Amino acid sequence: MWLWILATVLAYFVKGLCGFANTLVFTSILSFGTTNINISPVELLIGYPSNIILTWKNRKNLEKKIFIPLIVLVLLGSIPGAFLLKTVDPRYVKIVLGAVIILLGVEMLLRDRDVLKFRESKAVLFVIGLISGILCGMFGIGALLAAYVGKVTDNSDGFKANMSIVFIFENTFRIVLYSVLGIITLSGIKYALMLLPLMLFGLFLGMKSSSVLKEKTVKTLVVVFLIISGIMMIVTNL
Repeated sequence: MWLWILATVLAYFVKGLCGFANTLVFTSILSFGTTNINISPVELLIGYPSNIILTWKNRKNLEKKIFIPLIVLVLLGSIPGAFLLKTVDPRYVKIVLGAVIILLGVEMLLRDRDVLKFRESKAVLFVIGLISGILCGMFGIGALLAAYVGKVTDNSDGFKANMSIVFIFENTFRIVLYSVLGIITLSGIKYALMLLPLMLFGLFLGMKSSSVLKEKTVKTLVVVFLIISGIMMIVTNL
């Protein structure tokens, strides 16, 4: 049980600080002794309220032209993603995704963000949104989505707000899907309820830390966590 406690506090500290990567941290820690079929539903249930909290806190920074198209594309992608989970070896997908995320993260560190270009590119929005949906449907991982949203938002509050509202809709869809498929069990619900106070503790600790850090520092941390998440995906799946 102590491993679940550690995973929850660390994962949601990162979530509160940067707005994403909680799934990767949570899954990476617990995968040493627990199967993904037991990890994913618990993380989904405790992650759902965290996205509501972050969206509400940063609601003034929501941009409809960013989150509405992404919600539609992510939900569309989640459907084939859920079916691919049963047929495709997820290790190979995660390795390729990890490499892509690392490259995107390095590019974001080395260059100034060209916000207008990405906002005007419907092709980029469509491809990244759809692929992000497939990956969320398969693994609940939104790192590729984070790379895109980091490009088109102007500050960390905007990043967290638009990421979180997309995750609310994606999480709602997966809760229904997992319930229908029998992936969410009574045991998983009990675990989630026990871990909920720890999630809140980690989340608010991360939110408090981000509020006292400089904007540039938080942006850098987002990119660093993005790169680390890519490395973790490759290493854990080789």
